Amino acid sequence: MKHRNMRAVVRVGLLPAGIAVALAPTFALAQESGKDATTLDKIEVTGSRIRQASIETANPVIMMTREQIQKQGFTSVGDIIQNITTAGSPAISRANALSSGEEVGGQYVDLRNLGPERTLVLLDGKRLGITSSGYADLASIPTGVVERIEVLTDGASAIYGSDAIAGVINIITRKNFDGAEASAYIGQYSQGDGEVQQYNMLLGSSGERSSVMLGAEYSQEEPVNARDREFSHFPNGPYHRFPERRVDEDGNTILDSSGWSGNTYKGRINLPDGGGSWTLDPGADPSDPANYHRYGEGENFDLVNTNEAMFLRTGIERRSVFANGGFDFTDRVRLTADALYTHRDTLQQIAGYPFGSTSSNDGVRNIWSADNVYNPFGTDAQFVRRTWEVPRQTHNELTTYRFGTTLQGAFEIGDKPWDWDAGYLYNQNKGLQAGTGNLFIPNARTALGPSFIDADGVARCGTADNVIAGCVPWNPALPYGQAGAGGLTGNQALEDYLFLPTHDTSETTTHVYSLNLSGTLATLPAGDLNMAMGYEHRKEEARFEPDALKQSGLSTDLAGAVTAGGYSLDEFYLEFNVPILADMPFAKELSIDVAGRYSDYDTFGDTVNGKFGLKWRPIDDLLIRGTYATGFRAPALDDLYGGDSQTFAFYTDPCDTNFGSAASNPQVLARCVADGVPADFRQIASGSTVAAGPNTQADSPFLVTSNPNLKPETSKSSTFGFVYSPGFAEGLDISLDWWKIRIDDVIAAETMTAILNRCYVLGIASSCSGFTRDLTGTIGTAPGEIVDATVTLVNGGYQETAGYDFNLRYRLPQTSIGNFTIDWKTSYIDYWEYKRDNEAVTPVEQKNSWSVDSDAYFRVRSNLSLDWNLGDFGATWSTRYYSGIKEACAYDGECNNPDFYSSYTLAQATNETGANTFHDVQFRYNTPWNATVSIGANNVFDHQGTYLYTSPNSDFGMYGGFDIGRFYYLKYAQRF
Repeated sequence: MKHRNMRAVVRVGLLPAGIAVALAPTFALAQESGKDATTLDKIEVTGSRIRQASIETANPVIMMTREQIQKQGFTSVGDIIQNITTAGSPAISRANALSSGEEVGGQYVDLRNLGPERTLVLLDGKRLGITSSGYADLASIPTGVVERIEVLTDGASAIYGSDAIAGVINIITRKNFDGAEASAYIGQYSQGDGEVQQYNMLLGSSGERSSVMLGAEYSQEEPVNARDREFSHFPNGPYHRFPERRVDEDGNTILDSSGWSGNTYKGRINLPDGGGSWTLDPGADPSDPANYHRYGEGENFDLVNTNEAMFLRTGIERRSVFANGGFDFTDRVRLTADALYTHRDTLQQIAGYPFGSTSSNDGVRNIWSADNVYNPFGTDAQFVRRTWEVPRQTHNELTTYRFGTTLQGAFEIGDKPWDWDAGYLYNQNKGLQAGTGNLFIPNARTALGPSFIDADGVARCGTADNVIAGCVPWNPALPYGQAGAGGLTGNQALEDYLFLPTHDTSETTTHVYSLNLSGTLATLPAGDLNMAMGYEHRKEEARFEPDALKQSGLSTDLAGAVTAGGYSLDEFYLEFNVPILADMPFAKELSIDVAGRYSDYDTFGDTVNGKFGLKWRPIDDLLIRGTYATGFRAPALDDLYGGDSQTFAFYTDPCDTNFGSAASNPQVLARCVADGVPADFRQIASGSTVAAGPNTQADSPFLVTSNPNLKPETSKSSTFGFVYSPGFAEGLDISLDWWKIRIDDVIAAETMTAILNRCYVLGIASSCSGFTRDLTGTIGTAPGEIVDATVTLVNGGYQETAGYDFNLRYRLPQTSIGNFTIDWKTSYIDYWEYKRDNEAVTPVEQKNSWSVDSDAYFRVRSNLSLDWNLGDFGATWSTRYYSGIKEACAYDGECNNPDFYSSYTLAQATNETGANTFHDVQFRYNTPWNATVSIGANNVFDHQGTYLYTSPNSDFGMYGGFDIGRFYYLKYAQRF
């Protein structure tokens, strides 16, 4: 494009160092013949549509250059962004082994802990495709083509529309590349597992009028088993490794299985009429009742450690191809296009299903028939038997197709420059989820039913007069590892009969048509009055179709219905940048930025949102900035049209007399008893066992429903801060920004814990109708167990958070021993509060510094790095700091703050963990043959994060965003 003279020349030295280093190379500078003026290309910075020479705007923006990215040991865009200090807890971490649904396997970033659906992700300024829930998968972006990453930590609905409430992440790709590059990366944990490989190739050619670039990337990350880490080897941590017997307050000897799952893989047979529970002796003949012992008296008390079969870190494999190019038709008209193909495979694994008599969706129990050929007890029996031989695996595939093209140009009105562009974007994500390890309940019932031995000595289902073809009889008393007639071990025919695979499919499509115009309206005494305006038409469509087996509800897998729907919208925006003062005392620069956006949806109607920004430079070295914006988030397609789906929720029942509020609050106990709950009630967890502690997974699936009448969330956000670049310390830049975000009419489904607490702890009667307890014990395992609940998405309540972002970067003066750069970024959360509905009696929850609702809310996150370069050698030392977390105490003897109570602990005491710091190091060498060799380690001291029984963002006792070991890597990059 043609270079034009700018009225004012940017002093790059006054820019924040991280920004100046990031973008200074993108400026095109040239000296006009015989003149002192400098010519600068205008650029568009995330947060504004107005192209300008200065990249210092009123908006706080974090930038990471390609050079900074290469100095980290992370290989995916998702991991890189997850480690910035403004990122909240990962929505679905690699340690969420029990997660399910369309989003599983992707990487999603959640700014400010406000939810990934409230963070807008752009690729080269255009929306990234989203799932039906509004999640943007960063795993679909190949790292090798990333030039820089810009993170706007401010609301920007007036500029970009829906979803830009918590901020905007803009991934900028490499362009006009000339030459070739190839790189290889390999690493693994010091424990010898979790190997990571990544290979990149980039080719490009740039001529006088055209450019083209093609890149390819392949990466593979092997899974890590939970049994191979101390903190994840046992369900409730290293302090609760094995079950043991203890004496209760009445002097009775009881079994304490708090550290283990309460399911027996050996087969727990429950006989009727007080006949007791029995388990087969190891290696014994299952046809003789004398070979059975009382359940709980065998090795390890007949309990199984389910974590032995789970993945701590899921495996992932990615293949990507990316291309972009441009052609100049004239000096003022250019056509650009880009395309992306990514295929992502992930694998999850959890232990085999805890199948038993209560494992059904129809309320009918699965009975081991007295007439089953393998039943030695002569009576119908109930049972629990974890199908350890067939672990549950989910193989997730996602294929992304993306294409965009833009025709752009420039013209002048008088001597005022203008730019225009017209573009189209197509993004499609196609998913396939293949599941194994769940039982088809009708087949299981038939295999447990009557059977006989035919004349050929073969066991058959049914009777001699009515043989059930294809059925294979099952003996649930035979444990894992013991082969025998009717057992699962080594019996492929029985496995094939009981376990039917499932295949879910998903597809989301985004179409965007856009027109943009920006330029200078007039030249005022203080500078150019700039404007940008545009129109955008967007259409979103989504379909998620569970396997027919899941839709039937006849599998032990979670039942679900089809999600299908779409919406379209038209939007218009207008933005002005108005200079007010310039080159005056205490006003070297004073300008405002005003923007507005009108959005018209075919679902809920229209909305108008605005933004105001102030930029004031009282002296050359100091910039003061502030913004105020309104925003919105339209309901996602899954919110509006999602099919009813089941979930095994994690919750704490306040009526539990061990760790629930009823244990120490007489009023709660009285409400529970008045509701028919036994006075000695214990919560029942997954596998029909007594819950070991709070926040335990349910034994029965609950139902989550969508709501087509949802309206948009609305938000208000404010920022105010400064950037200081003192002239007496060249290379030093300091910024501090205060921010506040409030979201009203929040779209959410309440957690079961919150619903139960409102009913029994707060005494809100209207909250007691959304769940069903089995008061007689005929459906569930024990009287009082919650066997059914329905949770509907609603607009209600608010979320509000505020805090400070502090950044310091200092490029020290050059020394004889090298160049040093210090980079320090810190985010401090002042408060984070949530009101779940509009009921006056519902308390406002303060989540800051707590692990609650399966998320961690750190008050402080801080990253500090020291970079050194000397000639061809370089090194970087980095630290990642997380402040301490409080949680409800699971075990009385481990509460370090037993007298502290909150809206989360209620009648429970609190446990407070300390802070965690992870150290990373990298050494580099630029070779004479134009290559760079890097060797490094993430978490070089092998720090293990503090144990958290609430397992935030994880299915194990540690925060899902922590490192799981010391990770070594070697990287080689060759330039041609």
